[in-house]
Amino acid sequence: MKRSAAALATAVAAALAAGCSTPSAPVDDARGAGHGPGGADHRPDGASPAPGASSADRPNRTPADVNGGPAGLDASTPPPVGPLLAVKIDNVRAARPQTGLDAADIVYVEPVEGGLSRLMAVYATKLPKAVGPVRSARESDLELLRQFDRPVLAFSGAQRKLLPLIGDAPLRAVTPDAAPDAYYRGADGQAPHNLYVRPGRLLPEAPGAAALTNGFRFGAAPAGGTPRTSRTVRYPAARFTFEWSPERRRWLVSTDGRATTTADGRRAAPATVVVQYMKVRASAYHDSLGNHTPYPETVGAGRAEVLRDGRSYEVRWKRPTAEAGTRFTTNDGRPVAFAPGQVWVVFAKAS
Repeated sequence: MKRSAAALATAVAAALAAGCSTPSAPVDDARGAGHGPGGADHRPDGASPAPGASSADRPNRTPADVNGGPAGLDASTPPPVGPLLAVKIDNVRAARPQTGLDAADIVYVEPVEGGLSRLMAVYATKLPKAVGPVRSARESDLELLRQFDRPVLAFSGAQRKLLPLIGDAPLRAVTPDAAPDAYYRGADGQAPHNLYVRPGRLLPEAPGAAALTNGFRFGAAPAGGTPRTSRTVRYPAARFTFEWSPERRRWLVSTDGRATTTADGRRAAPATVVVQYMKVRASAYHDSLGNHTPYPETVGAGRAEVLRDGRSYEVRWKRPTAEAGTRFTTNDGRPVAFAPGQVWVVFAKAS
C-alpha cells in the first residue's frame, strides 16, 4: 500500500508539473501587465488540476461546529447541499472591472507580490453566470479555505513547488485544464487578464448559507461605535476606500481612487467591511523577480475594525485553528454581529 501511495503521489506531482511547464509561458509574479516580465499566469490556460484531496478523515461540519456558524443559522437550518465555491480574482488595473463580484457572499482582499492585491470571492447563496478575471493561487489561500468543508477552488494555476500542497489540501482544485468547458477567454482585455469561469459548470447549485462555516454572525449592531463616513486601507501599491452611503445602507468601494464596479456597471457595495490586522510574513515562494509572496496569517488573534451602518467598531478577532472560523468580539468578549449582506474582509499588516 505504501508503494502504491508513493507511486500515486509521484504521478500526481508529475501531472501537475506538466501542466505548468510550458517553456514559453511567463511566470506569474502577481503584478500584471506593465510591472515586469512576470505579468502573465504561470501558464495562460492554467496549471493542470490539483485533484481534490481525500477528506475521509475530516468530519462533515455543520454551522454549529464553528463558533455557532454563520449568523442567523440555528438547529433548524438545513445542511448545505454541497461545497461552496471560492474564486481567485485578478485585481490589477488591467483586470477591472471584474465580473460577478457583486454576487459573492464574502470578498477577501489579500496582499500579493509587489505591494499589490488579489481577491478571493466566496459564493454560497448565489452562483453568477461568470466570475473573473481568474488568476493564480497562493500558499495562504490553503489555510484560509480550511474553515470551509471541502470547498471548490477555481484558479488559473500556481507555482510548480506549490502544486503538491494544493493537491494535499482538503479542497477540490479546478483549473482550466481540469474543466475546460467551465472556463473561457473574454473578448475584451489581454491574457492573463481575460480568463473567466462559469460557476454553474463547477457546482450543480449554490449550497446555501449553511456552507459558510466561517464563524461570521449577522444581526443587530453592537452598542457604541464611532460615526464614520469613509475608511481607506493602503497597501504599498494598492489603495481601497469604503464610503458610507446612507441611501443604499452600504459601503461604496473604490480601488486606487476609482469606483469599483462590475462589468455590468454595478458598484461594489458591501453591507459590512472588516479591516483585519494580522502578521504578514514572507512565504517560501517568490515571483520571477525574487519578491517573496506575502503570507497573511489568518490563524491567530489580533485587532480588527468593523464598519457597518455608518459606524466603526474596534474589535478583537480570534481563529484558534485552520479548521475553525473567525470569531469577532468586543474588547469585553461579546460577539460582534455584521449587517446582513455581503462582507468584505481586508487583510492588513499589524503594526
